[in-house]
Amino acid sequence: MNTANLQTFLAIVETGSLVRASERLNVTQSAVTARLRSLEDELGQTLLNRQKSGATLTASGTRFLRYAQVMTGLWRQARQETALPEGTESVCNFGCHVDLWPGAGKIFFDQLYRERPQMALSAWQGVQSELDQWMGAGLIDAALAYEPTARGKQTIHTLRADRLLLCSDRADTPIRFDPRYIYVDLGEEFRNQHAAAYADAGTARVTFGCAAWALEFLLANGGSAYLPEHMARTYLASSRLFTLTDAPVFTRNSYLITNDATAGEWPWLKELLDRLSAKIP
Repeated sequence: MNTANLQTFLAIVETGSLVRASERLNVTQSAVTARLRSLEDELGQTLLNRQKSGATLTASGTRFLRYAQVMTGLWRQARQETALPEGTESVCNFGCHVDLWPGAGKIFFDQLYRERPQMALSAWQGVQSELDQWMGAGLIDAALAYEPTARGKQTIHTLRADRLLLCSDRADTPIRFDPRYIYVDLGEEFRNQHAAAYADAGTARVTFGCAAWALEFLLANGGSAYLPEHMARTYLASSRLFTLTDAPVFTRNSYLITNDATAGEWPWLKELLDRLSAKIP
């Protein structure tokens, strides 16, 4: 299967148009059309509905999309690992949940960069489902996540738990029934803890599935929200945010998941993890 055809299909899906896909790929529209037709002929399925307003996925295209992403990702990884920069001997493709990068993610990556000078590094941001998919497909060697899915030939290393604090731009914010409360979906365990602690609370007007986005919104618009302590610490120290000290405090565990085939060649991993846990604020 031609990787250019796969990349063209993904470009059309991402841009929503054959014309915009041709601009992104810097090829003619006729080349985009020919590549898409070739891919559809090879699969024996129509992948996209072409309309004047743009291109949309068919049912077959929706099912194929995940495979196209995995196959192009594997091709990218194969190219990287077969053409290592001069002086490097190994590769670590690292996936990280967006909320974990400011703390444990950056610490882990920086330690690898400083201590493994002969290792080529790449970092990819993803949500939990993407990290699970990339690990399962072998696209990444290690992932830092909150709720890992256990799979064969993978090891899950538990890291230090992060405290989840109710933070606000006003020190006198009511703990319950704040009309500007922002609900942050911090995973299944948090949802259960939050529901038990605030069983009588109404539904928040604003909800985020990412603490980093919620923090940005809170700083710009005010309100209150549960945030990971490592993410809020700088703003608490400068009094841009305040901890509502009488509010319940929850915890959220983080984990490093490694592919055994790769991590089996990392005898230094345990020591690095021990120092990582000590450094996580």
